[in-house]
Amino acid sequence: MTEKILIIDFGSQYTQLIARRVRELNVYSEIVPCNHLPAITDDIKGIILSGSPFSVTAPQLPDFDYAAIAQQRPLLGVCFGAQYIAQTHGGKVAPSSKREYGRAFLHLTEKENPLFYGVNDESQVWMSHSDTVMEIPPGFHVTAKTASIDVAAFSSDPGATHFPIHCIQFHPEVTHTTEGLAILSNFVHRICGCTNAWTPESFVEETVSNLQATLGNDKVVLGLSGGVDSSVAAILLHRAIGKQLHCIFVNNGLLRKNEFDEVLHTYEDMGLNVKGVDASDAFLDALAGVADPEQKRKIIGRVFIEVFDREAHTIEEVKWLAQGTIYPDVIESISVHGPSATIKSHHNVGGLPEKLHLKVIEPLRFLFKDEVRKVGAAMDLKPALLNRHPFPGPGLAIRIIGDITPEKVRILQEADAIYIGHLKRSGWYDKVWQAGAVLLPVQTVGVMGDERTYENVVALRCVNSTDGMTADWSHLPHELLGTISSDIINHVKGINRVVYDISSKPPATIEWE
Repeated sequence: MTEKILIIDFGSQYTQLIARRVRELNVYSEIVPCNHLPAITDDIKGIILSGSPFSVTAPQLPDFDYAAIAQQRPLLGVCFGAQYIAQTHGGKVAPSSKREYGRAFLHLTEKENPLFYGVNDESQVWMSHSDTVMEIPPGFHVTAKTASIDVAAFSSDPGATHFPIHCIQFHPEVTHTTEGLAILSNFVHRICGCTNAWTPESFVEETVSNLQATLGNDKVVLGLSGGVDSSVAAILLHRAIGKQLHCIFVNNGLLRKNEFDEVLHTYEDMGLNVKGVDASDAFLDALAGVADPEQKRKIIGRVFIEVFDREAHTIEEVKWLAQGTIYPDVIESISVHGPSATIKSHHNVGGLPEKLHLKVIEPLRFLFKDEVRKVGAAMDLKPALLNRHPFPGPGLAIRIIGDITPEKVRILQEADAIYIGHLKRSGWYDKVWQAGAVLLPVQTVGVMGDERTYENVVALRCVNSTDGMTADWSHLPHELLGTISSDIINHVKGINRVVYDISSKPPATIEWE
């Protein structure tokens, strides 16, 4: 039984970060929306109440059954969570005279408190709240303050509650709180008694065992993309059921140069039961003349389902469809705010299970992207797949701005291959999160030899990120960019200008469409 810390989501932008930090401590954490609480089972060792954009002083609060958890496990309230606990237990919360946001320094008033074991006095923390606890509830005592507020942290008195309750009005999960990980470690290890048992190796062992128990001798079909998520999912399933796993790798004609053949050979070398399907013509024909990004995504999704459906039906008695769904997708679909209306259509493959009438198995649904890579490394997944940059589902279709033609695909594939090749040879490929070339619907004047040209512009995109939620542009060396630009212009017929995108996310997105 895997020990877990339950994180109750009130809609904070930092909730996922809390979960990630707990997992960095080798303790499994799971996020649940505040309005859909699960039963408190034996594997749950502690509960964290997240921050929130809501105010506890507002007339309408999120629908939350605090009584269902209050006396069942140790609690840690963070920011809004702390204020909610204070108000519920009879304390006083009010709007701050001034909004406290940014760095503050924690003065510990109870240095023996287990939450602050080993934490330095005057340790830097990060505040972000417009309400504050003015009076702590009966049965609680202040454990820390700052220069601005008298109650930066408070805890239940020994014996006052069935399990200890600790509350903090700062965010331990952000890097600006310099000893935040130590504080979270004190909660999950010292207060909740969790061990360091959740590791990539333990995840592999438990997941393979669960897959064997669930699937038995059933056949499973999986669509491979060449990306990390589907590749790791395939290896887990292969370990569990061997040749009962049938993989389909579809070439939509929008992959990178030589990618279909190279990745297919890699999968075959790994022992996977994989079939490569070249459907390039079907995709490119359906996309002809279409410039709208959302229309392109829908067409690609439709044609993929048609191709996958046809190939899947050549396999007799398949009962399961495996997918490489990861935890951020799951969280977004069940968040306190409900399913996001802004999910791009190519992220959704929901029509596929209904089309195929198959049950769905998602072995990675509780992992973040960086954890998927760690699990892949634990299973000795080849670096060529493990270290691949994220690549959009619609492929080069959304890196060709405007309509798509075979000639535009050729131009972009050539330019992208030169770009990525230079990043790999220079050692920069493994230092950045994602890189790719974008073909713009712009032609500019150039000079080549004694002739003037009027040809295409390519934009180079390269970003640093942890999970793609936010990203900053990568500061590649000017000399490297110069070499890449020169090689692309000299070797790719149809391009006479190269530019570099220095936009961050937000406000820009990583992809251009």
